[in-house]
Amino acid sequence: MAKFKTDLNLTRDANELRDVEVTLDFTPNALASVLYRQGETMVLVCCTKEASLPRWFPRDATKGWVHAEYSLLPGSTNSRFRRERNGAKGRTQEIERLIARSLRAAVDLEALGPVALNLDCDVLNADGGTRCAAITAANIALRLAVRRLIARGDCLPTSMRPTYEERKDGWTPPHLTAEQQAEHEAAVLPHDLAAVSVGVVNGEVYLDLDYVLDSNADVDMNVIKTSDGRYVEVQGTGEESTFSAEELTQLLACADGGLTSLFALQTNALS
Repeated sequence: MAKFKTDLNLTRDANELRDVEVTLDFTPNALASVLYRQGETMVLVCCTKEASLPRWFPRDATKGWVHAEYSLLPGSTNSRFRRERNGAKGRTQEIERLIARSLRAAVDLEALGPVALNLDCDVLNADGGTRCAAITAANIALRLAVRRLIARGDCLPTSMRPTYEERKDGWTPPHLTAEQQAEHEAAVLPHDLAAVSVGVVNGEVYLDLDYVLDSNADVDMNVIKTSDGRYVEVQGTGEESTFSAEELTQLLACADGGLTSLFALQTNALS
């Protein structure tokens, strides 16, 4: 292990996360925005409220929707990444679907109500783990956005929502106490969501793979989980290699340690 650390200039322990920094409201126009840095990977997530629900929703829908888009900006990689002007392709499409379904797994769409939210995840600099960083950052932006929607009366408990006739008659949103707002936020987002990468490199399990670790990994895995201990998705691949049940257990245990730290970081960032 010591030889490996010397060879690849690894300056942190195998079970140690890269340094994480969170800047809220990095941009002013979005409902909520988060600049998220994990090591040298940097992601900007902006959450916006759409004017209406998707067209395929019924007209009298009582639940909402959460969508996500993901992109690597041209200067985010060593060589210029060409913009996907005709829509997301291949890897990009797979990642944004992963982000969206992960977020929806952590949201009670009925409690959210007939609201459509979109989270744009733009990678400013890529140094491994971009999809995991995007998911963790998107959860922070989503919770901040929901908190603001509740405060301004755009996201209410079912019993307080207006009828169609009330809206036509100039309905005014009710004022929720701080306690009521916190209760409804907990109903919409019962648990936080985070993601982290782990891998096997030279026979050792490592947490939070940067590009150097990822490019040398025999096994690469992304673990997405909610703060109540439930897995949303586990993506594990042997890179021209295989892994045992024992190694899988070690990988998940290593990921759990990192996710615990990320959940604490999210709570602190929004407190």
